[in-house]
Amino acid sequence: MEIAFALVLIAMGALAIQDSLRIGAGWSSDGPRSGYFPLILGVILILASVGNLVSALATRDAAPFATWAQLRLVGSVLLPTTIYVAVIPFAGIYLPSALLIGFFMARFGGFRWVTSLASGVAAAVVTFIIFEIWFLVALPKGPLEDALGF
Repeated sequence: MEIAFALVLIAMGALAIQDSLRIGAGWSSDGPRSGYFPLILGVILILASVGNLVSALATRDAAPFATWAQLRLVGSVLLPTTIYVAVIPFAGIYLPSALLIGFFMARFGGFRWVTSLASGVAAAVVTFIIFEIWFLVALPKGPLEDALGF
């Protein structure tokens, strides 16, 4: 599985490099072009994946990829995250993010629900301030933000 995953990541890195070169990965008079940073990330991804591939080929461990308990743990994170991503187009990003952070803190961190939800709301507010007010980047909004006039 490690070999297959390393090969998939190498392909993804190559795709990132190819697209970066297509849109321009060099420097212009006012700084880096759009593809510069994705190009660097693609190179880093390939180098790290080649390292993992070499390690996996050298080890050739016959142990199972994951136990059922480990897969259950992955699923317990994957399912709420998938629901979160699916809900964003309809509910915006802020409320689902607050709920997801609160859920993860309570479920996996053992925090009280009040503390968890307060932290989720605080994280959503900070995200709103940073992106919407400081950087002027509009993130997806839902009915709650519309009702509050954001």
